[in-house]
Amino acid sequence: MRVAFLGPPGAGKGTQARELAREWGVPHVATGDMLREAASAGTPLGREAKAYMDTGALVPDDVIIRMIAERLRRPDARKGFLLDGFPRTIAQAEGLERLLEDLGQPLERVVYFEVSEPELLRRLTGRRVCRACQTAFHMVSAPPRSPGVCDRCGGELYQREDDSEATVRHRLGVYARQTAPLLDWYRGRGMLVSVPGEGPIETIRGAVRGAAAGARA
Repeated sequence: MRVAFLGPPGAGKGTQARELAREWGVPHVATGDMLREAASAGTPLGREAKAYMDTGALVPDDVIIRMIAERLRRPDARKGFLLDGFPRTIAQAEGLERLLEDLGQPLERVVYFEVSEPELLRRLTGRRVCRACQTAFHMVSAPPRSPGVCDRCGGELYQREDDSEATVRHRLGVYARQTAPLLDWYRGRGMLVSVPGEGPIETIRGAVRGAAAGARA
């Protein structure tokens, strides 16, 4: 099973990826987690990535591709892998395609999570964080017992600037502009399947299973 999950921030692909990777017995490869782990471990590639991350710059595609190559060469990836949120651009997709050809592990399916903008805004702007202990809550899915008060320490809850509606709308706009050509790129290769990202988690998971199973049909 060699699958990539794509979708905008807040689409729920990470939640599904973690569970399905366990179910399928393949590694869950999320580039954000991978970058943080490599930087923390102090590997040569990790140090190179950290130099960009420390200045707030985007980590170049070639560095990310090399990190993915390093990860997919581990024994646990021989049975397959699940890429979470990567690639995001056609340039990244082309680099990934070359890498996977070299590894003899071509991508079988790309699953795109479709979620309406109002729902994405609801999910992404609902987070509240405790100023004292940094515990996170969500006004809809995981609200505090008392409005504006942390269940854990009684501290004040606030909304981070990154979670404001204006910032979230900007992030979604950037993602849409970057990703629309990528979706067409994979669609032209007959690899793209869209699934609804709204509804009960188990219903969405069933749709993703069915989409991924098509890779083996």
